Amino acid sequence: MKKYFLVFITGIATWLASCFNANKVTSAPATNISDTTGKKASFYSLKAKAIDGTDVSMDAFKGKKIIVLNVASECGYTPQYSDWEAFYKANQDKYVVLGFPCNQFMGQEPGTDAEIATFCRKNYGVTFPLFEKVDVKGEDAHPVYKWLTDPAQNGWNSQEPSWNFCKYLIDENGKLIHFFASKIKPDSPEFTAAMK
Repeated sequence: MKKYFLVFITGIATWLASCFNANKVTSAPATNISDTTGKKASFYSLKAKAIDGTDVSMDAFKGKKIIVLNVASECGYTPQYSDWEAFYKANQDKYVVLGFPCNQFMGQEPGTDAEIATFCRKNYGVTFPLFEKVDVKGEDAHPVYKWLTDPAQNGWNSQEPSWNFCKYLIDENGKLIHFFASKIKPDSPEFTAAMK
């Protein structure tokens, strides 16, 4: 019983922390945005499995701005699927949205990959690329998320997702330039300012 109580308290603490950081925006220092030297790992060297099990190399998205978000089907932010799908459809010549389902935040993504794909297609008409369910923080984080949260690889950022629907913005050259917390949507002033 004590173990379950600790898990419950930890979950509540994580949720409260995410509420306080829901509007958080972090940007790369100006000096790092133009830095093309050094030994930082390339985002384009990474791979992930699409939700249908096929391998996808991140270099397929070269030349576009990339929005990477961790998604969940049973979250208060789940309706953002519609927002990001509309953004993707309207801007797919310049932007790509990559969704990574994750069950690390209060178990809000319990489904299988097939169930998640069906849910997203049926309820939100999602056509942007979705990937297999992964961990986005901790020791078992997917390599894409290890890159996004390791300054030695991305050049500056250590911010892990604090809840579902956190966003990372990567520029056309594969440089991480912004982190946005859960509440930020495509029409949020913070996001539209970053797009310029």
